[in-house]
Amino acid sequence: MALDPFVAADFVRNAAPGFTPRVGLVLGSGLGGLADKIDVVSSIDFTDIPEFPQSTVEGHAGRLVLGRLGGMPVVCMQGRIHLYEGIDPQDLAVPVRVLKLLGIEILIVTNAAGSFHEDVGPGRLMLLSDHINLTSRNPLVGENDERFGPRFFSMEEAYDPILREHFKAVAKELEIDLAEGVYLHYLGPNFETPAEIRAFKTLGADAVGMSTTPEVLVARHCGLRVAAISNITNLVAGLSKTKLSHEQTLECAQLAAEDLEKLMIIFLETLKRELLKSHIREDANGNNQ
Repeated sequence: MALDPFVAADFVRNAAPGFTPRVGLVLGSGLGGLADKIDVVSSIDFTDIPEFPQSTVEGHAGRLVLGRLGGMPVVCMQGRIHLYEGIDPQDLAVPVRVLKLLGIEILIVTNAAGSFHEDVGPGRLMLLSDHINLTSRNPLVGENDERFGPRFFSMEEAYDPILREHFKAVAKELEIDLAEGVYLHYLGPNFETPAEIRAFKTLGADAVGMSTTPEVLVARHCGLRVAAISNITNLVAGLSKTKLSHEQTLECAQLAAEDLEKLMIIFLETLKRELLKSHIREDANGNNQ
């Protein structure tokens, strides 16, 4: 039987009564330290949330953190669940739907990824402009839940162009060299072969990893605005001078962790001001009366 996001969301609401997040964050491998910057209202282990899938991968704490980051009310998944863990793909829809039910309007996803470009190596950040899903898996396959979204929906501009421009402006202000490109989702858990990498480059990939597309698909299905950033931890097979491993991913994720934290906090601070201005304009026009 499929997991029920409504049960999970009710549990989380009761753990943080009166708190409504506006932005959801999903933190990838080795990136959970950003959650430590949150002014915490409530922190809940995934294992304590009924009807919520569980993370089994090292580097993913498996915790839901609610609070304020950069002054913005957020709910943060400190760790995520991957298709390669053997979970039913439909259950991967649950975490994002829980965040939607809690009140978020924007989802920001992070991941650790390998780069196809030698000039965008470990320690760099890449803003995602699009993705290629090569897993042949989709959390939305099966009976459609009309409570969240329509049976068929567009994935054009899946990565919100306005949010992307906002991220680029903040990165420029902070003098963070933010690359931009297309992310390819490879099922894993093995790393890619050099022949696969050559094929993926032909397809137009700029970075490759083992996550992100399930969350983005579910988020767009339920009408959330989405932005995503890859923390580049290695060059892809055939370019990398070191043997690829999960240990290396976790270690190299720390190279850009400080930049990611600064970028995210200032982004949220400025986003909060923009949203406030927007609401003031709406009130002035009588739209919220």
